[in-house]
Amino acid sequence: MGWSPASGRQELEAQLRRYGGLEDAAIDLADAALLLAALDRPRVSLARYRHHLEELARDAAAEEAGDAALDRRIGTLNETLRGRHGYEGDELTYDDLQNANLMRVIDRRKGLPVALAILYLHTARAQGWAIEGLNFPGHFLLRLELDGERAILDPFHGRTVPGTPALRELLKTSLGEEAELRPHHTAPVGNRDILLRLQNNIKLRLVEQQRPQEALEILDSMLMLAPRDAALWREAGMLHGHLENLRAALLAFEQVLDLADVEPLRHEAAGFIQKIRARLN
Repeated sequence: MGWSPASGRQELEAQLRRYGGLEDAAIDLADAALLLAALDRPRVSLARYRHHLEELARDAAAEEAGDAALDRRIGTLNETLRGRHGYEGDELTYDDLQNANLMRVIDRRKGLPVALAILYLHTARAQGWAIEGLNFPGHFLLRLELDGERAILDPFHGRTVPGTPALRELLKTSLGEEAELRPHHTAPVGNRDILLRLQNNIKLRLVEQQRPQEALEILDSMLMLAPRDAALWREAGMLHGHLENLRAALLAFEQVLDLADVEPLRHEAAGFIQKIRARLN
């Protein structure tokens, strides 16, 4: 049997499910992001995109010399990604769905903060540098560390965030003047959560555009990576119910009931299950 878009998609889904079964640290962040992007473009080979990721790592290595200071490492990342390869945040068409598809981000050299952050993370980790994503709302940030010194980097603008007042201002820009900076806003996030945040950007925009079937497809991709996430199963159940996919909604809420570790979520799921079964009968 020859290649077809259906068989290509099945292989992509199988690879994503393999990532979904791995420990967080074992997930290849950039490669998984490319697989997610390819679900929307199954006819397009990933080879040149993977080659580009290798090129970013090589160019950063060539730019860097020995154990440089932290600000020099930040400079190397910005020079490689922004200077040499022309990446920038897409401020003009921020809500364009292409900005969260890593293949299109590489093609266009612009994207959302979390998409650009994945390229920064890949490039830095290829050098063995200590870098992590942060749980900052609305605007994804990175933290680099060297010999006890830390710096927070905004990959969208290619600049460091100089301190707590600047973080507080950025938070208020994202969430409103009443927002207060909390410790969890600068807590590290793992590879899986970064990928879910990437996909969540697409899903939210599809929901806003009243495209629930496509939003559900994005949710399916998120569940491939996080098959034991009760909140995602709940959301899938709600969308299936909205689309009158009652049996699929039933299965989703049964997963919530099985996986949820908080009683309100379990109670809600049980209620939905009862209502759906009544309709099916």
